[in-house]
Amino acid sequence: MRKIKSKIIICLIKNKLVVMKRKYVKFALIVPALAGLFLLASVPNFLTKANSGNFYFTTGDDITVDKTVYDFGTIKENDGSVSTSFIITNNSKEAILLVNVGTSCGCTAPIWTKEPIDPGKTGEVTVTFNPKGRIGLFNKTITVTTTGNPERILVYIKGTVE
Repeated sequence: MRKIKSKIIICLIKNKLVVMKRKYVKFALIVPALAGLFLLASVPNFLTKANSGNFYFTTGDDITVDKTVYDFGTIKENDGSVSTSFIITNNSKEAILLVNVGTSCGCTAPIWTKEPIDPGKTGEVTVTFNPKGRIGLFNKTITVTTTGNPERILVYIKGTVE
């Protein structure tokens, strides 16, 4: 019975299933490869880098951020708003500007350095999260638009509201 099954498969393969199988194999190899390349191209160059004993998260040639994720842990809704700051360092040879800071939710309010950040100097993005009416897990995205490299930096805050 095994021989019969293999002959049927061989016959079916010779009757154009070979073409379909080849197309499927090409499709199965090419699509994931293209998807992987797209994902790699769309993600900024994130590398951990030592700098004077501190670890900085490299987001581009010109700008480093002291952290990209801040976890508030568990906070109480009735305790009110919580804040954290992201320190942005200009590693370029020209001054950069933090053009805009946007958040993924109205519950998160940013304040940032509006003056140009000279080479070797730092700027700050302070983000305040209001937990009122937001019981459960939260994960918010903060988008920093700059005149340096990269032009956009994504940082995140997260935690749990009780």
